[in-house]
Amino acid sequence: MEKIYTQNAPEAIGPYSQAIRTGNLLFTSGQIPIDPATGNIDAQGIEEQTHQICRNLGEVLKAAGLSFDDVVKTTCFLTNMSYFGAFNSVYGEYFTSKPARSCVEVSKLPRGVLAEIELIAEYK
Repeated sequence: MEKIYTQNAPEAIGPYSQAIRTGNLLFTSGQIPIDPATGNIDAQGIEEQTHQICRNLGEVLKAAGLSFDDVVKTTCFLTNMSYFGAFNSVYGEYFTSKPARSCVEVSKLPRGVLAEIELIAEYK
């Protein structure tokens, strides 16, 4: 098991790693729209927040030697399913290989954000 870390993605805000590689799989922790340069939630609205989340995930994937094309499964959390269309539109710009996905509504996310995404990627 190998811990993956990059300064180009937000620091963990709890006792966990940005990602863990085990065998030929990478499991990321959920990313929220924290700007890694400031540590703040600067993105407003679901579209901006989704872009920041995906940029954060992209940096974790890059640190692990992978890309969005290597993603096999995502789990997405939205605080309101009315965001689904706008979220989906931005999400589709990054996850062009169309990995398997679950998307659920939750009552609350850390720091009052609107969305969170975690993923599983495969080393080929």
